[in-house]
Amino acid sequence: METHQTLVEALGMEILTLEKGNVIATMPVDHRTRQPFGLLHGGASVALAETVASIGAYELVDKETEVVAGLEINANHIKSKKDGFVTAVGTVLHQGRTTQVWDIKIKDEADKLICVSRCTIAVIKRK
Repeated sequence: METHQTLVEALGMEILTLEKGNVIATMPVDHRTRQPFGLLHGGASVALAETVASIGAYELVDKETEVVAGLEINANHIKSKKDGFVTAVGTVLHQGRTTQVWDIKIKDEADKLICVSRCTIAVIKRK
C-alpha cells in the first residue's frame, strides 16, 4: 500500500500490523499532530483512527472489483497527551457486503486509553 505523499506520511503514521480484521499503527505526538495549546489534536487522533479502519477494510475486500471509503466516524477523546507516541488498534466489528464497522482504540506508551473511535466504511464497486 502506497502511503508516500499522503496524510499517513505527513502525520508520521506507521502501520505495524496488517492482518485480516486487525490493524495496528503508531503516530508521533509532535509538531505535526499537536493543536496550538501543545496537546495531541483530536483531529489527528481521528485521522489515525480512520486510516487504521480504511486500510483494514481494504484488506477485506476484493481489490479487483471493490474500493473502500470512510462513511462515518466518531471519537471520544479520553485523555490528553503532549509528546511521545500513540498506538491505534483497529478491529472489524461487522463485515458486510456494502459496509464494514471498525472499533479503534488509541493508547499511549503506558497502555492508557487516549481515544476510542468507531468508523463505518463503505464498500464500493469499481466502475
